[in-house]
Amino acid sequence: MEIKNPHTLTEAIKHFSDPAVALHYFVQIRWPNGVTCPNCGSKKVSFLAKQNRWQCHTKHAKRQFSAKVGTVYEDSPLPLEKWLVTMWLEVNAKNSISSCELARALGITQKSAWFMLHRVRFALKRGSFEKMGRNGVPVEADETFIGGRSEFMHKRERARKIKGGGPNDKTVVMGLLERHTSKKHSTVRTEVLPRQAIRGDRFGTPALVCDSGFHVRNGDLPGSHHDPGKSQSGNLQCAS
Repeated sequence: MEIKNPHTLTEAIKHFSDPAVALHYFVQIRWPNGVTCPNCGSKKVSFLAKQNRWQCHTKHAKRQFSAKVGTVYEDSPLPLEKWLVTMWLEVNAKNSISSCELARALGITQKSAWFMLHRVRFALKRGSFEKMGRNGVPVEADETFIGGRSEFMHKRERARKIKGGGPNDKTVVMGLLERHTSKKHSTVRTEVLPRQAIRGDRFGTPALVCDSGFHVRNGDLPGSHHDPGKSQSGNLQCAS
């Protein structure tokens, strides 16, 4: 089956409405040289038609995998048909597309559309669907707290906003940097996140995560590895 690129929105919706066609299209983009196991890199895999996934012939944990495993779409219940239409709309829009417009077009909530657009833009910016930290590439992580200092606030404003000391009542801004390799440059990602949102599923497995004493420790990032020492910047400690 040849890969076909739709030229209009009507063609894209009709083309990707077939799950088999959508799967073939995504597989050709992700694995142009043949399907490989995202866990061990082996090409000795078999397609399980009934389960719509592959199974690696090499004996190891998580031998079965779908096309979304190891990508930024992995932890989403939305099917590839909607993801590919979203990607088509984002690529062909002159000034991008809003989450409200995408929600109306796909018949989903605005929250889901916002989530999808961020994932698609992140993949397009990196030039890859793979998660950060795949194949053991080190990922540096650090945080800062954004918010006004209580000493400069009016008494009433301070009483309304400040409920505790230290980082309490501040906005946490998390920064992730995937160290460069010989083939590509470093990738930086920043997000405004609550502490509990920093989870292991944001990284590939296995991943080497480096931080500066933030709450990224054993148990918080399953599947990642610990490598004590300093990072390239000299002040980030590697942890998992």
